Parts: sequence; C-alpha cells; structure tokens
Amino acid sequence: MSSIPGDLAAFLVEAKRHTYAGMDDDATAAPLLRGSKQLEHRAAPYAYRDIYFGMGFFVGQETVSRGVVWSMSYSGGVRAEITDRDIFLAIYKFLRQALLDVSVEYPFRGPHLFEQAGMIYRNEVEGALDRFHGVETIARQDGVPLYAVRYSGGLLR
Repeated sequence: MSSIPGDLAAFLVEAKRHTYAGMDDDATAAPLLRGSKQLEHRAAPYAYRDIYFGMGFFVGQETVSRGVVWSMSYSGGVRAEITDRDIFLAIYKFLRQALLDVSVEYPFRGPHLFEQAGMIYRNEVEGALDRFHGVETIARQDGVPLYAVRYSGGLLR
C-alpha cells in the first residue's frame, strides 16, 4: 500500500479554499474537456485539478498530481424539483461556505456539520485519505432535503 505524503492533506485544504469553495467558478481555467468547468491550484510540488460537468446535477473528479497521487470522484446536486433560481443559488452559496470549513483531518468535502442561513450541511465519511467514501447533504432546518452528493476516492497505486 502507498504511504500518504505528510503534506498532502494540507495541500488539499489549501487547494479547495482557493478554487470552488473560495472563488466559485472564478477559479476556472481553460477546460481540457468541452462543456466542463475546470478549477486548478498549484503549490509545489503538487498540482490540483477539479473538472466537473453540470450544475443542478453534476459529476466531477478531483486529482492531485506529482505524478497522479490522489483522486476523488463525486456526483449529485440540488433536488430536481427545485427550480427557483434564487433558491438554487442560495443552496450553492451555502455549500461553498460549508466547503471552506474543510479540515486537514478530513480533506474531502466540508465539515461533519455546518449550519447557517436556515440550512444544515452534513457530511458522513468513512475511511481516510488513502481510501474513503461519503455522502454530503443539505437540508432546510425543518428537515426538508435540498441537495445530496456521493463521493469516493483515495491514493492511487
């Protein structure tokens, strides 16, 4: 089994705060794949890339390279019945706030729990940086579900 580079988790936190969570799509680089959004961050010796398709329902993949050493795939989004643009944008604004609270201990998505603006973000993850999977959800404080994403990944060997 591959050993986890000691600085990988810290780099992931930095990369996530400097791409979607911190800058939304303003962190977009020229996409390699037509129709995708591509977010990038570099801090030697690593390079981070997040490529995704879609918005209401989306799929994507994050990679960290020094060679390619780590990857995470994800899919999900806002519930299909939510069509009001203001609600849609409020959910993603809230999501970015939750994702800014990513930790070195669990550098996959956001914290285990985050509450703000009448919404609750939950992140249930199993595993560690080398191999993991999880589900993140957003609901109104009254429990009405708004959003869900499944993700998985780990060290490549």
